[in-house]
Amino acid sequence: MHFANQVVLIVGASSGMGRVVATKLAAEGARLVVTARSATKLERLAAEITARGGECLALPADALDAAAAERVVATAVARFGTIDIALLNAGGAPAIDMRTMKAAEVTYYMRTNYDVTVHYLFPVLAHMKRRRTGLVAHTNSLAGFLGVPLQGPYSAAKAATRLLIDTCRIEFGAWGIRFATIYPGFVATESTRDDGMPAPMEISEDQAADHILYALRKEKSDYLFPFSMRWLIRLARVLPKPVVNRILARELPPLDPPEG
Repeated sequence: MHFANQVVLIVGASSGMGRVVATKLAAEGARLVVTARSATKLERLAAEITARGGECLALPADALDAAAAERVVATAVARFGTIDIALLNAGGAPAIDMRTMKAAEVTYYMRTNYDVTVHYLFPVLAHMKRRRTGLVAHTNSLAGFLGVPLQGPYSAAKAATRLLIDTCRIEFGAWGIRFATIYPGFVATESTRDDGMPAPMEISEDQAADHILYALRKEKSDYLFPFSMRWLIRLARVLPKPVVNRILARELPPLDPPEG
């Protein structure tokens, strides 16, 4: 795939990997629609892209609001006539220990990693069905393959989204819609700097963005990176579960003993 003149919607574009991917796509001639909650950061990104001769429409919205997400998609189509590629890049979580959490906290992190994808996915699919073409990409996580300590609700949400997208490949394939699920390992971003999570084999935002562009360009159905983490995940999925659990448990900090 060549990105020149392609209309690309990026959800979660105000910072981190989404922002870097937006600037790299603009440099290749893509026309960008960027959305996230922060109007200030989005406007700064759009101004940067425009100053370099690119085209970028900034549409601030809260991805937890389904109606707002639908308006973003409608506005993008009204402005550019189409959405060729949608990169659904919203979500994230700090270190979250379920041993100290209540149900509402667990469901909150599910919502901020599952609902935020669904809210954009289905308006985009409705548009692409009418066009009978399009590429939907989702930034998932390697945590979506395993129950990772300190990331339980996040892992569950990413696993649920992985299965949803896999089903979409089957149900929407007749309309010529393609799907790419992208699984980063640990990426050094502003939001992950103090999140309390161990980060083995961490890579930079710029490196991660190059991986994402490769996955989009090649329309990879499933793309795991970096290479070393990809093979560790594959190994973990064939090892006996008790062995994997013992390895993962090493990253789990002890709880203070209960009082009394």
